[in-house]
Amino acid sequence: MIVYLDVIWALNLLFDSLLLFLTAIILKRRIRLWRIFAGGFIGSLIILLSFTPVNAISGHPLSKLLFSIVMVLIAFGYKRLSFFIKALMTLYVSTFLIGGALMGVHFFIQYDPKLTVGVLKSSVLGFGDPISWLFVLIGFPVAWHFSRKNIESMEMTKIQYDQIVTVTVVIEEQTLYLKGLVDSGNQLYDPLSKLPVMFVSIKNQFDNMSDLIKKMAADPEALVLGNSEFPEEWQSRMRIIPYQVVGQTSQLIIAVKPDRILIEHNGYEYLCDKGLVTFTLQQLSSDDAFQCIVHPKMLTGSRQNGETVKVS
Repeated sequence: MIVYLDVIWALNLLFDSLLLFLTAIILKRRIRLWRIFAGGFIGSLIILLSFTPVNAISGHPLSKLLFSIVMVLIAFGYKRLSFFIKALMTLYVSTFLIGGALMGVHFFIQYDPKLTVGVLKSSVLGFGDPISWLFVLIGFPVAWHFSRKNIESMEMTKIQYDQIVTVTVVIEEQTLYLKGLVDSGNQLYDPLSKLPVMFVSIKNQFDNMSDLIKKMAADPEALVLGNSEFPEEWQSRMRIIPYQVVGQTSQLIIAVKPDRILIEHNGYEYLCDKGLVTFTLQQLSSDDAFQCIVHPKMLTGSRQNGETVKVS
């Protein structure tokens, strides 16, 4: 019997890469194709190892779990434990869904009279294989719970993804391209001008920021108290806004009026010429899904597809 190992390996590389790609689609994760194929390559190595003296080890369930972990780490990276576990579980859900669909189609179109008679005879003479019954009785509730939890997690991811927008902030010669979360809980306004305020995290872009923006994010209190001075050209932009967080006393933050705020969402572009931005070093999203919190007021007004809509 001839075994075309290269063909089998290539198919597994393709399938593993597609499963990782499907996982990224379900989780709405930003990916790089080379990382997807690199993860698929690691998964396909099991096929090659099965034809070596270590096939007994590579085929063990713990080895397969280890390969899955490495695949997810390569494809999606590691930001925090819940981020990683969600990606790993979704990969298994995708695998089971695709595998179950393929098996279902296979058995649907295949008909073997001898196999059918054998199954019927076994059903008449007894209750079937007790190990199979035990597997079903234990495995079905576990699979149901596992699927329900992952579907709920996917739904929450979809809800959050629907609120993600693309934000461009232009201030002097500095242009920031960000992912923003439209948060209805953000109701912060400048008490004098009534302009809405957007929170922007520069933690991952700190080295590319101007010295003044770094100072506003790292030590706003020094600017509020006058220990540090704003350049003259920035003084007309600056606003000092009272801000209160639950469980903390009221504090003052510094916000500035940028030259331009452009928000893109669902194919529409919103040009917000009446808005403020405050900078922080705090990471707003634990898995870096967004870098700014957008005030919902910045997305109000009529929309026209394919055109830039000015909102105030």
